[in-house]
Amino acid sequence: MPRVKRGSVRRANRKKLSKLTKGYFLTKSKLYRSMREAADRAGRFAYRDRRRRKRDFRRLWIVRISAGARLHDITYSQFMHGLKTLGVELDRKMLAEMAAMDAPAFAELVAKVKESLAAAPPPAAKTA
Repeated sequence: MPRVKRGSVRRANRKKLSKLTKGYFLTKSKLYRSMREAADRAGRFAYRDRRRRKRDFRRLWIVRISAGARLHDITYSQFMHGLKTLGVELDRKMLAEMAAMDAPAFAELVAKVKESLAAAPPPAAKTA
């Protein structure tokens, strides 16, 4: 069976790996084994954090909406419920943007929500 030396293939793979780890500290960007470990670890963090980012942004938007709503004496949950009863289909990202950048429009929206909540009858208490 012929001997396989893998010269150019090996070099190509290592070159690709060194490109991934460019700028890493000390041996993590120099030695093959360390480069591989560092790249694998970075890949795991990247995979996890692509999913994590979605959660983090949603949390941020909720905090911003809540802060904007509390300035107008209404809680976040009451505000979101009022929007749902009004049939307003703005997502949390847009609501957070309004609360931070366009306070008058957000105040107008809160006023409409308060009107709708005041007009709606309170929910019936559940009895066992």
